[in-house]
Amino acid sequence: MAYRHGVYISEKPTSLISPVTSDSAIPVFVGTAPLHLSETGLENLDKKVNSPILAYLYEEAVSKLGFVRDSKRWKDYTLSECVYSQFALYAVAPAIFINVLDPDVHKKSIAGAAYEVSDKQARLGDDVILDSVVVSVTDGGDALVAGTDYSLGWNKDGAAMLNVLDGGILDGAASAWASFDVIDPAAVTPADIIGGYNVATKKYEGLELINSIFNKFRLVIGEVVVPRFSEDPSVAAIMYAKADAVSGVFKAMAHVDIPCGANGVKDYTEVPEWKNDKNYVYEKEIAFWPQVRLGEDQFHLSVQCAGLAGKVDSANSGVPVEAFSNKNLQMDSLVLEDGTEVDLDLFTQANYLNGEGITTAVNFIGGWRAWGVQTAAYPANSDVKDSMIPVRRMFNWIGNSLILTYFQKVDKPLLKRNIETVIDSANVWLNGLAAREFLIGHPHVEFSSDDNPTTDLMAGIVRFHVYATPPSAMKEIEFILEYDVAQLATLFETE
Repeated sequence: MAYRHGVYISEKPTSLISPVTSDSAIPVFVGTAPLHLSETGLENLDKKVNSPILAYLYEEAVSKLGFVRDSKRWKDYTLSECVYSQFALYAVAPAIFINVLDPDVHKKSIAGAAYEVSDKQARLGDDVILDSVVVSVTDGGDALVAGTDYSLGWNKDGAAMLNVLDGGILDGAASAWASFDVIDPAAVTPADIIGGYNVATKKYEGLELINSIFNKFRLVIGEVVVPRFSEDPSVAAIMYAKADAVSGVFKAMAHVDIPCGANGVKDYTEVPEWKNDKNYVYEKEIAFWPQVRLGEDQFHLSVQCAGLAGKVDSANSGVPVEAFSNKNLQMDSLVLEDGTEVDLDLFTQANYLNGEGITTAVNFIGGWRAWGVQTAAYPANSDVKDSMIPVRRMFNWIGNSLILTYFQKVDKPLLKRNIETVIDSANVWLNGLAAREFLIGHPHVEFSSDDNPTTDLMAGIVRFHVYATPPSAMKEIEFILEYDVAQLATLFETE
């Protein structure tokens, strides 16, 4: 050791560890995006297809993913519905998007045809892959030169337009002959959404990419949302599997839709049977039926409730203590997929769905509201931590936060000092949550011999027992009215 002479300073690690809290309601939306309408078009597809995209702003999401405003096309481009709901209707950020539509794969050829030229423009149609366009004067004619005879672009509605250039061969023509490829969203299958590991590209795809989100963005997701495709039981099963072990350790909720279209359920009495037959019965699933409409726009209830959950959590300092049930949705009618309105009586029909673990929407007092506090596990599983949505989300959030905070203690020596540091700092955090009424009573952490047999301690396995009681949602309030006979005596009282 070097010779020392003078005054020196050393530092000791703080005995309490500052908590690192996880984000309670960051959604990851998996689906299809109109990449040809993004700012850079179909360039750099490797960064837009099967690659998580983070967005904090509406315009940022539109720029990166492209966007179609016509809600009738949201069945083709499901992520446009998610972008609009999350940023325009609920103004909740951030959100993460995974697009599985690959224009190099999901496409089809359009046979050559004559397109009318009006005001030096010809409308080619939607979803055109501009690089594939071949233009000639007539069928079988020589291909014309882009930039000399014509140019290509998009109009405000997202349709591909052929622009006739002055002095070019098409100048003055009444029509132009064109053939091209178009993106084919219908070619995307549940298998594309599920994804996996692609040996050819050596990349993970689809829902499998959820495990890469924390490594890429250092964000812990709270919700997995896959509109339209979550109506497929095989997709819903993988959504639950991923939500149950995000990156192998974190927990999230899977928002799954029960179909209400041609091959779905149109009568509310048949929804529970479909839910059970298709195995939508897990504690980290929230099942939704049917869909909602605002003006001319129609949304999956799962998508709107993702934004609503984030909005409610934000009002509670980012803590998922309060149910999003009985909070206002952005809607004016409850509908089936074909637009047929559904009228559910709150105290009988809507509550019947709730009692089967299905979330819906009602219009009773204060406008249209989400309605349901039970996870899809209910009623088969009535354990409050598994069956009640806000309690389940609180358990997810507490567990995720503990992992983030105490990962730094992994591989430290098994010493009493290190154990006490974990206990003391965790207790301070939990007591703070209780003081703000995010937890009930006196939450605490214990390190006991019952949970830690000697053989496990020798193997480096340490268990801390966390006692925490998130408040349940007051799903039923009853006033007991009684005729009080004793008050008749007051008639004989004198002033």
